[in-house]
Amino acid sequence: MFTGFTDETVDFMWGIRFNNERTWFEAHKDQYLEYFYRPMAELGDEVYGFLREKRPDYGLIRKVTRIYRDARRLHGRGPYKESLWFSVEQPAEQWTAKPTFWFELMPEGWTYGMGYYLPKPLTMAKLRARIDRCPETMTALMEGLAGQTEFVLETENYRKPRAEAPSELLSPWYQAKSFSLLHQEKLTDELFGRDIVERLERGYAFLLPWYDYFVTLDGDMDPREAKREGEKPCK
Repeated sequence: MFTGFTDETVDFMWGIRFNNERTWFEAHKDQYLEYFYRPMAELGDEVYGFLREKRPDYGLIRKVTRIYRDARRLHGRGPYKESLWFSVEQPAEQWTAKPTFWFELMPEGWTYGMGYYLPKPLTMAKLRARIDRCPETMTALMEGLAGQTEFVLETENYRKPRAEAPSELLSPWYQAKSFSLLHQEKLTDELFGRDIVERLERGYAFLLPWYDYFVTLDGDMDPREAKREGEKPCK
């Protein structure tokens, strides 16, 4: 059971930032496992259990990232990450293929949410086609997002919108090529006890209808085929 991160967790994150080399890491590996990796895995297990209970038919899995950076992508950086995160998602052949819940802890703070990092262009085309077909569902989700303060929508955009949006409220989805619904915060006392578990469960409960919406996109017809066969009615 997760009981909280500790001062040693924070000490390790700052330590690896300023001593990002193998000799330092090997000397502090036990600290990494006890105060960073294990509590992260325990927190991930609790969130996973919560989400699996809410959506038992989704076949969700829990992952905790490795601290080791891909040696092919160091680009002058040290071999270790200074942050650690877990994710809860459906299994996929490619790690960008499904929407994902995540929590990440960094030296300066933490973040959590749900997003779709680098989805296929076809997936986003299916999203726009779904909104065109039935704008009411996404409008309700966006109105709910505007009515709370925990999460914000962040998008990576195309230079130009892919199509005309049905309304100003829905316009972000006609420019986005990837997106996240996220919360960011500095290190807070709740991280050092079980309060963070309740915070995350409340947040993920809010995000579940969003996840339900996005996780089914791959099952939609290719918009080009849909145009040839005629538009389906809004469900």
